[in-house]
Amino acid sequence: MTKVKHVILSGGVGSRLWPLSRKSKPKQYIKLFKEESLFELTVKRNIPITDEIIVVGNIDNFHLSDEVVSKLNIESNNIIEATPRNTAAAIAFAAFSADKDDILLVTPSDHIIENDKEYIKSITTAVELAKKDSIVTFGIVPTKSETGYGYIEYSDDNVISFREKPNKNTAEQFIEQGNFLWNSGMFCFKAITLLEELKKFEPEIYNESKNAWENSVDGKLNIEDSEKIPSISIDYAVMERSKKIKVVSSSFDWSDLGSFESIYEYLISTGYPVDENGNMSIGSKPYTAFVGLKNTIFIHTKDANLILAKEHAQDVKKIYSALDKVSSKLLD
Repeated sequence: MTKVKHVILSGGVGSRLWPLSRKSKPKQYIKLFKEESLFELTVKRNIPITDEIIVVGNIDNFHLSDEVVSKLNIESNNIIEATPRNTAAAIAFAAFSADKDDILLVTPSDHIIENDKEYIKSITTAVELAKKDSIVTFGIVPTKSETGYGYIEYSDDNVISFREKPNKNTAEQFIEQGNFLWNSGMFCFKAITLLEELKKFEPEIYNESKNAWENSVDGKLNIEDSEKIPSISIDYAVMERSKKIKVVSSSFDWSDLGSFESIYEYLISTGYPVDENGNMSIGSKPYTAFVGLKNTIFIHTKDANLILAKEHAQDVKKIYSALDKVSSKLLD
């Protein structure tokens, strides 16, 4: 019997949300959302529409996903990466772990999704396309000219092209043109369909991932095999090259919460306080006042503070990269 399995990719570190997001506790496990983490919300959202859960995490934080799964009293199959090798390998591991005709619904673990009716409608459509050997991506109907997301140019359910994150002018052109969707980073396909396409376009990733999976013990991959796998995203490896790609245009409320600007907008939608000039304080218990500033975000943690102009939220990754180069403990 064909099963629909929910594959949760949970190995990211959330570098654009430093100092809240750390290697030891990435953004998907932070309880900013009514005492629930993004990972927990992701699991709960998909329980009614899938048969099993596969969690692909890394050696540093897989125990955090285990805590959530145990709390919810559900079973999951864990795939624990010894070292991150990007999404092509992570998804390949999940596909190797499944039966060839199983349908895999692949989602990140750090997105906010609301409007369950539209979400279930999109998933149901994608599963039917996947049964016909399509590799399905989910495109979100855009609500603004966002520069922090990639875009999908489409016609009906056919993908014309994938576009990188645009500048402001290009994003506005996409919205005006009317046939562009935000790229959600969610996918649906048969395990065998994805593996065949990966083998066709990236045989080295396929072979090395297969070898690493076959040598794994209880879902744990070893470092020697893992380091042989080229680090390439599933977008470059398969999505932008396969002729089997379909897109489901989706109208559910979605945000990848990939930057403090998207965190800011989400928190405001929940009633989180800002002052009369749009300034927000996150994590600071003492009274915090902003003078002469507008749309500024102050982020406080026990060992680091970040003061950020909202429109420069994408630049936080530069701070993370600089700290990473010197192996700073501020990333731990």
